[in-house]
Amino acid sequence: MSNRYRIIPIFVPHRGCPHDCVFCNQKKITGLTTDVTSDEVDKIVTEYLKTIPEGVNNIEVAFYGGSFTGIELKTQKELLETVFKYKEKGLIHRIRLSTRPDYIDIERLELLKKLGVDIIELGVQSLDETVLERSFRGHTPEDVINAVKLIKEYSFKLGLQMMIGLPGDTREKSLNTGKKIIELKPDFVRIYPTLVVKDTYLERMYLNGTYTPLSLEEAVSICTELLMLFNYNNIMVIRIGLQPSENIALDKDVITGPFHPSIRQLVESNFYKIILDNFIKNRQFKNDIIIFRANNKEIANIVGQKSSNIKYLKSKFGFKKVKVLRENIPSGYFYVEYDNLKLKIDKMYYIEKYLKERKIIN
Repeated sequence: MSNRYRIIPIFVPHRGCPHDCVFCNQKKITGLTTDVTSDEVDKIVTEYLKTIPEGVNNIEVAFYGGSFTGIELKTQKELLETVFKYKEKGLIHRIRLSTRPDYIDIERLELLKKLGVDIIELGVQSLDETVLERSFRGHTPEDVINAVKLIKEYSFKLGLQMMIGLPGDTREKSLNTGKKIIELKPDFVRIYPTLVVKDTYLERMYLNGTYTPLSLEEAVSICTELLMLFNYNNIMVIRIGLQPSENIALDKDVITGPFHPSIRQLVESNFYKIILDNFIKNRQFKNDIIIFRANNKEIANIVGQKSSNIKYLKSKFGFKKVKVLRENIPSGYFYVEYDNLKLKIDKMYYIEKYLKERKIIN
């Protein structure tokens, strides 16, 4: 969803947030150490608009970080009025913000509605009580359910953010959170593998040996199954992993954890590797050449990052040549050619097959 819009980002680190969750240091994550004012918001929007050509009709102001609806109502009103005037003039087209599920109520939602907010993202992180408690989240799964119900009643678009690898989390718990999120029917989802960031309680837990982060391989595997689950239920995953930045990188403010600047590509490559493996593993081949024909957007994921899937197919199945060719076809399927045969691979069929084999769905 968000990648179709020109985003004007406004960071409000820790403003309104009543808790210090074990994983969180918003000032490190956003790279900011001061709170934003309405005058600064006005300047940010004005400067960004100068860089966008006239006639563009997909501009979004997005408030990131902190818990926007936890800010005192007077300040919320000032910040939103500043951007709403641009929306009223048609200079921006959408307003989005992020917040906590326990900071949603009728009074807050009526203010957001009045001042033109379109999208509310909730930091759910987990729907497992133990994981929430051990992460010092300060809210319950019931708070999430109640917040979602209210947001839907006011007809906002709804995004839900989840994390994997929090203290007390397991693959099964992450998948169960994914399933419960599906039941809440959000418009889109973000998935964040937990990173150990400087100056957080999680850093102390890691250093004293009471927390072990996921490996990159584990994170990619769990995210792949979550991506399959959400795709199977027609829920868009708009981001996997934190946006890399000058400070969000290993040996900078990320102490350890499954960080990779292209983690989404790793996940999607693994997604396709599973499909290709399932298609090929029980077939007999007379020749050692296989050809894939796919939509332009699918090519990189079939090939895999640094041609990892091509190398995997050659190594495991003994193909001498693996070709991936661009073809103007829908993204829901692609074609495989071998031994004078041309077969259509329906991605949803193999997603369902994999999820059932792993007993992730019935």
